[in-house]
Amino acid sequence: MKTPGVLLLILGLLASSSFAIIRIPLRKFTSIRRTMTEVGGSVEDLILKGPITKYSMQSSPKTTEPVSELLKNYLDAQYYGDIGIGTPPQCFTVVFDTGSSNLWVPSIHCKLLDIACWVHHKYNSDKSSTYVKNGTSFDIHYGSGSLSGYLSQDTVSVPCKSDQSKAGGIKVEKQVFGEATKQPGIVFVAAKFDGILGMGYPHISVNNVLPVFDNLMQQKLVDKNIFSFYLNRDPEGQPGGELMLGGTDSKYYHGELSYLNVTRKAYWQVHMEQLEVGNGLTLCKGGCEAIVDTGTSLLVGPVEEVKELQKAIGAVPLIQGEYMIPCEKMSSLPTVSLKLGGKNYELHPDKYILKVSQGGKTICLSGFMGMDIPPPSGPLWILGDVFIGSYYTVFDRDNNRVGFAKAAVL
Repeated sequence: MKTPGVLLLILGLLASSSFAIIRIPLRKFTSIRRTMTEVGGSVEDLILKGPITKYSMQSSPKTTEPVSELLKNYLDAQYYGDIGIGTPPQCFTVVFDTGSSNLWVPSIHCKLLDIACWVHHKYNSDKSSTYVKNGTSFDIHYGSGSLSGYLSQDTVSVPCKSDQSKAGGIKVEKQVFGEATKQPGIVFVAAKFDGILGMGYPHISVNNVLPVFDNLMQQKLVDKNIFSFYLNRDPEGQPGGELMLGGTDSKYYHGELSYLNVTRKAYWQVHMEQLEVGNGLTLCKGGCEAIVDTGTSLLVGPVEEVKELQKAIGAVPLIQGEYMIPCEKMSSLPTVSLKLGGKNYELHPDKYILKVSQGGKTICLSGFMGMDIPPPSGPLWILGDVFIGSYYTVFDRDNNRVGFAKAAVL
């Protein structure tokens, strides 16, 4: 009569293996910056001459303690996926952003003159049976002003519909998120996404809201508390990539994953030993700190150092902080190598030069941009999609580390 014991063992094994990797297809769109440039718009005017600043330190209105608060504009964000909020799910396209920690989407109660709100999907709490009122006001500061609204609670489905993922989806219950009633300037009018789903640490969450992935971890919805990104860098390639919650997929990379410990649990921050351009220029001498940020398209560094880098690759400045390189010179450009955890991660010219359409012609832009991030958060380098597209990236909350492996070309 040992059958019950054997049956319990089998059931236990089945339960332990029931977790599947949740796959969210990512779509690649033209960034806000490129959209506005192609139609002849001035990005500087669009952001009301506000600084194109990504990270800063702000003081909380409720405490004298300094807290990290993200200043982002998403001008260069390109990869988006779908989530649902409410029951039944109301679908939204969001940037899955490792450089912030809050979830927000436009509200049905947005201001009458908020053009960005009216051209995007809007959350309607009256249509959700799982909505719980919160009502606390929130503000997220951008270069163009404050995105504001109030907090609400509801169920978040990832992806929006289970048939969007081969492994089905998950539902994160009792998730607090922002209903945006005012979006800054008209920057978000040109955005192809509705909102942002931050995947950074709780420390940088505005209003101390529990981030979606932390809530997911508490509800034990995945076997491993990790998520990973594959970004397809083929301009014409679709899907644009894939976000995996709870695991990795070896078809997306070659060799073994190499890990670096997170040095500060706010952004996904790691230590970089140096950055070399060919055999002639070394930057980040003596080591520096870097952020791994899926919400940024480019590879960003301190202004003066990036000026040296641009000069070394023969790039000439355009407007709006962009640099151009004659396309015919691509094959002769140097390799840029980032040293992380004692390992060199090389970026060849075809990886850091971006071919874009402008005025009916193809031009080649540098994938590097200079930006000074002030203390105490900075100075920082930001490893955006130019880097992540070349190296499959794993974000490991169980061990507080980031893993890289050479991305496969599919």
